[in-house]
Amino acid sequence: MTLNEIWEKARGMMGPNCQVCPVCDGRACRGKIPGVGAMGDGSAWTACTEYLKRVKIRMDTVHEAWDPDASCELFGVKLASPLCLAPIGGLNGYNYNGAVSTADWSMMAVEGAKAAGVLPFTGDGAGGQFQEGLDAASAHGGFDVPTVKPWRDNAKLIRRALRAAEAGCPAVACDIDAAAFANMGSAVNTVGPKSVDELREVVEALPIPFIVKGVMTAEGALKCAEAGCAGIVVSTHGGRVMTDAQATAEVLPEIRAAVGDALTIIVDGAIRTGADIFKVLALGADAAMIGRPFVVAAHGGGAGGVKLYADTRRAELEYMMTMANCPDIASITRDKVAIV
Repeated sequence: MTLNEIWEKARGMMGPNCQVCPVCDGRACRGKIPGVGAMGDGSAWTACTEYLKRVKIRMDTVHEAWDPDASCELFGVKLASPLCLAPIGGLNGYNYNGAVSTADWSMMAVEGAKAAGVLPFTGDGAGGQFQEGLDAASAHGGFDVPTVKPWRDNAKLIRRALRAAEAGCPAVACDIDAAAFANMGSAVNTVGPKSVDELREVVEALPIPFIVKGVMTAEGALKCAEAGCAGIVVSTHGGRVMTDAQATAEVLPEIRAAVGDALTIIVDGAIRTGADIFKVLALGADAAMIGRPFVVAAHGGGAGGVKLYADTRRAELEYMMTMANCPDIASITRDKVAIV
């Protein structure tokens, strides 16, 4: 199947929660929570889209011929391209319409990502989603980064994170941007922010790297480094947890400048093409993260759809690397883009 065919099939499966828009830019679904949209006026999502449009790639095709190498390594895992699948929840009728269960999504996401050589993250919640992600990880040799909610009970967070280590996962994450997320329903009172001391307690309890998802300031990133975290995800939870946030790509350079090489930095937020991946790498990220389009790809094409979507984004990235004289990922530096 082609991506167009996958999208067309998904369009017949995913309504009315997701309209499977030709361009997934958050405009048609703004304010739809529960659902797939961003909070309120959707500005925390659309800000990411608009900012990425301002970042322009500088073309340079005066160079020797070579095949671009988009491969990289994240948390000890060798990947075909610097791309991650975002942890997605609510497949069982809360955010999406239940056409694909969370368990099936987790399995398709991990299987397709592993086949494409990109890194999947699976999620957590008040129900059984965390275990479903672990089941998918166990079925594929631990190839997954389970993402734990920021449970106020730090011992609960640690217990779940240790289960990820037992499943053979290369790392485990915590999406602290869900600290007051209304989608947690009655369980919202059981999650909250995390202090440096609490993060350090998690880090010291784990035999694998710990990643904090939902960092949007240099100060926050420095706190994660102080706690001993291995990485962060620059994210506003897809714009779903607050309005009026800055674009993730906008804050990325100051975060990289603050922490240097102390943290692996992943960024999400309206990244939709290989060109977008190139842009955030040039602005300081080690990898990009994409969420909603992977869910569409799974609905319309299963694990094969997930793989095709990831392969397509990698091919686009490799094209941009050729056009901008970047033979490998390390060559994608700040001078390769301009902000207008």
